[in-house]
Amino acid sequence: MAFRPQSWLNRKSRDRAQQLWGRLADHGDTFGNARTAELRDEAFALRQELDRFLDQTNRRLALSQARLAQVPLPSGTDWRWRPDFLSRRIVPSGVAAPVSGAQIGGPNAVWHDCAERALTLRQVQNSSATDLAAFGMRLEVMGFSGSFLSLAIDLPDEALSGLSRNHIVRVETSVQIEREMNIYLRLNIGNGPNTEEILRHLGGVEPGGVCSNITEFDLAITEMNERRLDKIWLDVIFEKPGLNAVILSEMIVSRHPRANI
Repeated sequence: MAFRPQSWLNRKSRDRAQQLWGRLADHGDTFGNARTAELRDEAFALRQELDRFLDQTNRRLALSQARLAQVPLPSGTDWRWRPDFLSRRIVPSGVAAPVSGAQIGGPNAVWHDCAERALTLRQVQNSSATDLAAFGMRLEVMGFSGSFLSLAIDLPDEALSGLSRNHIVRVETSVQIEREMNIYLRLNIGNGPNTEEILRHLGGVEPGGVCSNITEFDLAITEMNERRLDKIWLDVIFEKPGLNAVILSEMIVSRHPRANI
């Protein structure tokens, strides 16, 4: 039988082991010498396996970052980035029945108006040979009764450095959906008291397979004040999700200057 590290039972076992060793550490000075020596042997054996796991995953993450640097992007690209929840393991790895605004994987948040909170978000490990990112994010919706559902992804400050209306922000995504659903990307740029918004439909997303897409936001259509930029983020908007499951297995955000014609 295949080993499934994301299964409920395996996750629960790891959580219990972590809690147990935490309690042992809290009371380590109360054990006798023989018991202490026995536990130390167990701890060293466990640390050896943990170090081996970390070494393997560190190599994979380093490879993922190297692959990001090698992804072919438009000429003049001066910044590229992948969300942390696709690049490294996050803790906690998921949220169940989240309140609107609940955070996951750093400054990212899920927003909704579903009274029953019938949804979960969790990080999953990418397994396809074509995956460049180490992880993906899985959204499961168990009968959605609200009117809106979105995942807000904060972009780092580097995305604002030197940003101008001459730039095009490019978002490359890989998405898999269980049932038909419209997905939109909205780029938001805070500048002083105003926020510029550009909405784009994520086309070509069909149930079953992994659908790759490139979405571009031309900042020339905005009226943003380049001297007052203070925040930039992406909203992934799920329209009428109903009973569905979505996996975001890749997102590469980059920017490049518009070609002069």
